[in-house]
Amino acid sequence: MTSDLSANVGRFDGVAECYDAHRPTPPSVIIDILTQIAGVERPKLVVDLGSGTGLSTRIWADRAEEVIGVEPNQDMRNLAENSPRASENVRYRDGLSTQTGLTDGCADIVTASQAMHWMEPEPTFAEAVRILRTGGLLAAYDCDWPPTMNWQAEAAYRAFLNRVRMIEDEHRIYDDVKRWKKKGHLERMEASGRFRYVRKLSVHGIESGNAERLVQLALSQGSVSTLLRRGVSEQALGLDRLRAEAQRTLGDEPVPWCFSYTIQLGVK
Repeated sequence: MTSDLSANVGRFDGVAECYDAHRPTPPSVIIDILTQIAGVERPKLVVDLGSGTGLSTRIWADRAEEVIGVEPNQDMRNLAENSPRASENVRYRDGLSTQTGLTDGCADIVTASQAMHWMEPEPTFAEAVRILRTGGLLAAYDCDWPPTMNWQAEAAYRAFLNRVRMIEDEHRIYDDVKRWKKKGHLERMEASGRFRYVRKLSVHGIESGNAERLVQLALSQGSVSTLLRRGVSEQALGLDRLRAEAQRTLGDEPVPWCFSYTIQLGVK
């Protein structure tokens, strides 16, 4: 029996547009690595669990025959389905990581980008293995927050998130939310006994950003959007201080940002 994760799903209500516009797009090197390990140059099917607005789903459009994003949040899924960047071979469906509704052995690769920590591990692994063909793989990958761009701006971002976490505790935001530590994905995959081989690796992607993107990146966090919906002001969260420091250190001119990704994968 799986846990009730409705609070996890609702955590991202109302943040889809900000999320899609300012979150990073996973770098193509992730595709290169996963297809090589899966032993398939052009996968017949890639399934993206917790696909959100499609940032991690659309990257496969030119590299796979078919791509399916599984996303339970309606706001996120609607934006993905109606994106001007949509492709004919990419589609989305309502579902959970534990109940995709897909057929046995249909997928070459299953991914979860910035999402596995919101998913119940054991039933998610069971579902991934069920829909994977033999030799296919499950890859959970996440990027570090904040990206590398300016140490003072990064420090301000971290201070902002620390304050957000403190206010979350005061408002008991996590009472109904279930979360699993990102660093433990690999150990949980191995302990499940469902994968023949597991490993962890790191890659990097370069994008650009300025002061406004850093602020919007903060607003795209589910914790921030939840507190704002509950009536906590931007000033109480310290967003005004983050905005001022970002403007002082980054300004309006875009500069390179380095997003560092950790990939944790298991081969069926």
